[in-house]
Amino acid sequence: MRYVLGIESTAHTFGVAVVDMDGKILSNEKDSYTTEKGGMIPMEVRKHHKEVGPRVYDLALNTAGINEKEVEVIALSNAPGLAPCLLEGMAFAKGIARKLEVGIVLVNHCIAHLEIGEGTGASDPVLLYASGANTQIISYESGKYRVFGETLDVGVGNFIDSFARYTGLGFPGGPKIEKLAQDGNELLDLSYSIKGMDVSFSGIGTKLKQLYDSGVRIEDLAYSLQEVVFAMLVEASERAIAHTGKRELLLGGGVACNKRLQEMCRIMCRDRGVKYFCPDNEYLIDNAAMIGYLGLKMYKSGLVEKDLDKVDISPRERTDDVVVKWKRMLND
Repeated sequence: MRYVLGIESTAHTFGVAVVDMDGKILSNEKDSYTTEKGGMIPMEVRKHHKEVGPRVYDLALNTAGINEKEVEVIALSNAPGLAPCLLEGMAFAKGIARKLEVGIVLVNHCIAHLEIGEGTGASDPVLLYASGANTQIISYESGKYRVFGETLDVGVGNFIDSFARYTGLGFPGGPKIEKLAQDGNELLDLSYSIKGMDVSFSGIGTKLKQLYDSGVRIEDLAYSLQEVVFAMLVEASERAIAHTGKRELLLGGGVACNKRLQEMCRIMCRDRGVKYFCPDNEYLIDNAAMIGYLGLKMYKSGLVEKDLDKVDISPRERTDDVVVKWKRMLND
């Protein structure tokens, strides 16, 4: 059998996965950049990716139990993301592609988060995509994944990380904020900024930092952050469900690992009478399996680039820039 090799490097995670031609995920390995204090410095992250790349690649092949010569095509997350990180992933992918004489499928990272949700049973969902740089409410309509709502300033994950960095918690901050929130018991007065299906976090971030500087318990700040911000995301998602008439909500992105956000989404879906779907954490965070999974679909539809000189990154490519040709081709 031949295989698809997925490569993920849009931000802090460098991942490699192996997917067989039936869509079964055989391996999903990664190594993520972290700090004790401060945030992500893109050039430092690129250096991290270059250092760990060969080891993660070998581990993915060994876990899958295949020889690299059995790789038929490479699926690369070329968009959107931090340019230095994307460039390192592209250099790595091209090196392997030239060695193995195979082509590359260019995969949009955001859409891969949605497509991997098929493994949960979701068929036509609204996706709440909550990650570091991205916060979008997405669904498929008329040949594209349409963005029905999104952040007007900063991604929810970067917003949480910014506050965590300000308080000396290090990167990534989301898991640490979630843990602190469990010991919070006072809901503080924070701005609730939602316009239609769009949300804004910058005002909340400023208020949180002011409260922290005035001596308010960080546990109460973390608790209030989650309750207010996640309520905004759930409300925007519910509006998108009402607008589109869809009957499913799917979660995606690293912030969706948060148990409180999952709980709030489940409650909304139950009350509204729609189905709730959430992949395992392994497929919520940045991962190469989802790149390989979508890459396989695109490859089967003929969407592969064999001229490696034409392969490039698209750091600012939007979800709704992508024409979803593979859905139409695979359904014909």
